[in-house]
Amino acid sequence: MPTLIEPTTALYSAWLDAHLEWGPGLHEDGFGLLPSDVVTSPAGFSTWVTRLLSESGSTATNYETGYRGIYRWIVDQDTVVGGIALRTGDRQLIQKAGHIGYGIRPSARGRGLATWALSQILDVAQELCIDRVLLVCEADNGASATTIQRNGGVPESIEDPEGPLRRYWIAIR
Repeated sequence: MPTLIEPTTALYSAWLDAHLEWGPGLHEDGFGLLPSDVVTSPAGFSTWVTRLLSESGSTATNYETGYRGIYRWIVDQDTVVGGIALRTGDRQLIQKAGHIGYGIRPSARGRGLATWALSQILDVAQELCIDRVLLVCEADNGASATTIQRNGGVPESIEDPEGPLRRYWIAIR
């Protein structure tokens, strides 16, 4: 049974396994990775986790990214299978990336984990009195589009600022 947990240094090895499975780059949506993060050393990992935890909350803001985030890791039997983030704050960034970003490691895809995690983070959004959230995915990412639609996502448009994107709104209340 999967759970959503706050980032923790206790899962360094499990998180690193997931990170290595994705391969090089910053494509693990939902983890809040920045190009400046060095997560492959215990010290760098600890610094990154500390940053994520400090960004959480109603008054915390990351001045490098301009938004606040609530980060959760999707864990199944001590294995980090993905991450999900609820972004608040900078409206310009949210218009580009959406309120919620998530990613599931390649070996754990197709099990409904993203659909489950999205439903859980929508509950967090409701607790924060957010009325609706924007989610953005690449137009050719059918799995992500299905995940969003299963959680009530209504398509807004397909845009092409840096490549075709699908934009969905989910009403919380």
